[in-house]
Amino acid sequence: MVGLKFRVLLDSKSKNEVFRDILISDSDNFESFYKAILQAYNFTEDQMASFYMSNHNWDKGFEISLFDMTYGEDDSQILPGIMSECTIKEYIQDPDQKMILVHDFLRMWMFLVELIGIEKEAPEQPKLILSVGDAPAEDSRTQENADLQFETESEMEDEDEEDEFDFGEYDY
Repeated sequence: MVGLKFRVLLDSKSKNEVFRDILISDSDNFESFYKAILQAYNFTEDQMASFYMSNHNWDKGFEISLFDMTYGEDDSQILPGIMSECTIKEYIQDPDQKMILVHDFLRMWMFLVELIGIEKEAPEQPKLILSVGDAPAEDSRTQENADLQFETESEMEDEDEEDEFDFGEYDY
């Protein structure tokens, strides 16, 4: 077993860089890694989440979700992996492997995860080895989302007024 050192960068609009470096055993699973990330950022474990394997352009690839969300899908489909069943070493294909973690699909917390080193010895459990920047409060995006929703609703009301149809001579 070797240790994998990942940099986990919080993707945000803020100009302040916020990231955590986490060392984890290559034989550990994604659920353990996910919990280590949440703990490093002081986020709760009460939301849905998924890792997406990525490339150098940060494109989303194969999904590894927190829970099995399939229901009666066709066996010919490529189904997402499940964090508790997928070991990290199975999915490392590049020496600087990239992943995207989406936590809380309503608030859309996005973490950019990149393999930055390999250690000869693996820790017994995931270990936070570097913390840079202050993590925002997990619920800090609530107001941001409420403002976005308010703008969308008001825009829709404006569109409704413009879209009134003139029925002309037809009387209903």
